[in-house]
Amino acid sequence: MLKIALLHFCFEDYTIELANSLVKYVDLTLIHPEKVSAVCKDNLDPSIRTVSFPKPRIRDPRNLASMMAMMRIIKEVQPDVLHVQETNDPWYDLTLLLNQMPPLVTTIHDVFRHPGDRESVLASEYTKRLAFYRSQQLIVHTQSLKNALTKNFHVPQQRVNVIPHGELGSLYKRRTSETSLQREPYTLLFFGRIWPYKGLKYLLEAMPIVAAKIPEVKLIIAGRGENIEQYFPTGYDSNRIHLLNDFIPLAQVADLFQSSTVSVLPYIEASQSGVAALSYGMGIPVIASDIGGLSEIVRHQKDGFLVPPGDVPALADAIFTLLSDRNLQYQMQAAARERCQQDLNWSNIAEKTVETYHRAIKM
Repeated sequence: MLKIALLHFCFEDYTIELANSLVKYVDLTLIHPEKVSAVCKDNLDPSIRTVSFPKPRIRDPRNLASMMAMMRIIKEVQPDVLHVQETNDPWYDLTLLLNQMPPLVTTIHDVFRHPGDRESVLASEYTKRLAFYRSQQLIVHTQSLKNALTKNFHVPQQRVNVIPHGELGSLYKRRTSETSLQREPYTLLFFGRIWPYKGLKYLLEAMPIVAAKIPEVKLIIAGRGENIEQYFPTGYDSNRIHLLNDFIPLAQVADLFQSSTVSVLPYIEASQSGVAALSYGMGIPVIASDIGGLSEIVRHQKDGFLVPPGDVPALADAIFTLLSDRNLQYQMQAAARERCQQDLNWSNIAEKTVETYHRAIKM
């Protein structure tokens, strides 16, 4: 059985579900900072071996000692493959440059920084490129990300594996003690970080068009990010728009999705989408911009709709089409649940990931 060390600094939801499935196929050790460990521990399969290390803030010079502790753990584990989730941490990237590593597989969730995203670590979009070249194999979630790596960074195609982002509904259902809520028939959900590339303004512009035909329509905006007041210079109708401009507790996330009719992603740029993966896992269709990785994730007219980015009339029309047809809602909900047994199923993803490990060892 392969001995795998899975290292991550973030992307906790993804890593939890991947680890829970991988442990059925490999001898797995999960390595992560102590703060991340606290977030993950209650949702991990107890058969997973976990090791943590102290990790200060990025600007703290004690990161030198932290990286030394991390390398000691890796050497003690002696894995056949080290699998790292994209870190966005320059200290790790420099450690990667200066140390001999086991055969390395890196999952790249975003090749480039999203426009307007001010949470990215300074210089990380440059230092993380070290992983592009030091890894024997890379994993991305969409063909568009593979194309970005091969065309912009000249990474050989045979080193880049496209493995979908698995569904996250199962994880969030485990995190809530609530029973299944009644789905509201005319409720839209915009969930996640609120940055310019998320295209919230286009959804807000589409709302009056939809409301003219479906007065009962309601929009839930759940997440934090940039200054939300700029979207509502004259205020907003609290009966139509429910604003949760804050961090959403993990136990409440499932409630938002279970009570909504459709998840709306009006992005103007996209690589992949954990929100889409969560939406399908919760059994609700997705209306999204036909751009980047979203074009591959959403199956148009099967489990959602794709519309041109920034096209307000097209967005409003897609919303109206879905909200006004209850049978279509049921069909797309069923298709979303079916996806979770196919390409978005974690067991299938784990099997493909193990195949990637074997390729890394052979290089």
